[in-house]
Amino acid sequence: MDVNAAVAAAAAIAGVLTGVIAALAFRWSEREQKRPTRTSLHTDPVLPPGVDTVLSVLRSSAVVLDEADAVVKASSAAYALGLVRGGKLAVEPMLQMARDTRRDGEIRQVELDLPRRGNGRGEALAVSARVAPLGSRLVLLLVEDLTEARRIEAVRRDFVANVSHELKTPVGALSLLSEAVMDASDDPEAVERFAGRMQIEATRLTNLVQELIDLSRVQNDDPLDDAEPVRVDELVAEAIDRCRHAAGTKQITMAAGGTADLHVRGNRGQLAAALGNLVENAVNYSPARTRVGIAARRVAAPGGALIEIAVTDQGIGISEKDRERVFERFYRVDPARSRATGGTGLGLAIVKHVVASHGGEVTVWSAEGQGSTFTLRLPEAGLARDRAQQRSDRSGLSDETERSSSTPASPHSPPTSPYETFPAPEVLP
Repeated sequence: MDVNAAVAAAAAIAGVLTGVIAALAFRWSEREQKRPTRTSLHTDPVLPPGVDTVLSVLRSSAVVLDEADAVVKASSAAYALGLVRGGKLAVEPMLQMARDTRRDGEIRQVELDLPRRGNGRGEALAVSARVAPLGSRLVLLLVEDLTEARRIEAVRRDFVANVSHELKTPVGALSLLSEAVMDASDDPEAVERFAGRMQIEATRLTNLVQELIDLSRVQNDDPLDDAEPVRVDELVAEAIDRCRHAAGTKQITMAAGGTADLHVRGNRGQLAAALGNLVENAVNYSPARTRVGIAARRVAAPGGALIEIAVTDQGIGISEKDRERVFERFYRVDPARSRATGGTGLGLAIVKHVVASHGGEVTVWSAEGQGSTFTLRLPEAGLARDRAQQRSDRSGLSDETERSSSTPASPHSPPTSPYETFPAPEVLP
C-alpha cells in the first residue's frame, strides 16, 4: 500500500514538473517570436510608407541600409551591378559615404569607376552614387549607370574631332591654292595647275559632306518603313556601273556571278550605296590589271535563308589589327592611299549601318598581299522585316507576306540585268 502511494506521489510530481516546463517553453517561444531578428529588420515593413513603391519604379539602382550597414532593401539592378553581395553593400567608397551621411545627415554624391563583375576585364563601369538619409535610422543609396552615356559622349567627341580635322584639310588646301592662283595670275600654266588641284580638293570636300549626310540618314531613318523587294542582280549591276570608269582606268576586270534572281527587302537606295561602297573600295585598293569579283548566293541559316553578296579583290589586303577597326568612322588602313583616291573613311561605316538596319551583317576576310573579301549577309525578301525587327527590338511594324525569291518569275518580273555575267569569282575563305 505504501509502495503504491509512493508511486502515485512520484507520478504527480512528474506531471507538475512537465506542466511547468511546457509553460516555460511556451512563454520562451512567444518571447522569441516577438523579439526582432536580422531577417525581420530587413523586410519591407521597416521602410517608411510608400518608399517601397517609389523605389520599385526608379530607373536607378536603389539600396537601403540600416544603422548596422545591413541591406534592408535592394533593387534587382543593384544586384546586377554587383553593388550588393551576401546582404552587404560591396563597394567600400559607397559604404563610407553611407556612414558619413548617417552621422551628419548630409546628402553626398560622387562618380566612381567600378570593375566589372566576373574576370574584371574590359571597360570599367562608370556610376554616379548619391546617398541621402531616409528617416531617422535608414540611409538611401541611388546609383546611376553612366557607362553607356560616357561611351556615347566619347564617340560624339571623337566624331566631332575627326570631322573638324577632315574638313580642315580640304578647306585649308583650297585657301592656299586660291592664294597661289592669285600670286600666279600672270602665269597661265601655274593657274591651270592650281585650278586643277582646287577641283580635286573641292570634290573631296563635296564627297565628305555628302557621306556625312548619308551616314546621318542611315543612322536615323528606318529603311523598312518604305521597304520593297529589291533584285540583287540590279544592285550588282548598279555597283559595277558606278565603278566602271575607275576600273577601266586601272585595267581592272570586274566579274559578277553566282545565283541569279535573288531578292532582298529594304531601301533600294541604301542597299545600292552599301554595295557600291564595297565595290568602289575594292577597285581603289587593288593594283592595276587585277580582278574584282561580286558573287551572290542563297545560304541556309537557323532563322531562315540569307542572301550573301561577296566582293572579292586582289588588293593590298588588311592586317589583323586593322580588320577590327575598318568599320569605324574615318578609320583608314592606308591614309596615304586614301588621300590619293579621295577616300573619306566613312564608306565602310555607312555599309555597316545600312546592313544592320536591314537585319543583316557584314564581315571581312583579308590577308596582307592576298586581297580581301567583304561579305554582306541579308535576310531573303520574305524575312527581312522580321529579322530587322528582332535585331533592333522595334515594335509596331506591320506583318506582310512577300513573294519568296524561290518563286518562279512572273511575266511582269523585271528584265534580267544588262551586264555580262561571268563565272562566279572565287570567294576567299
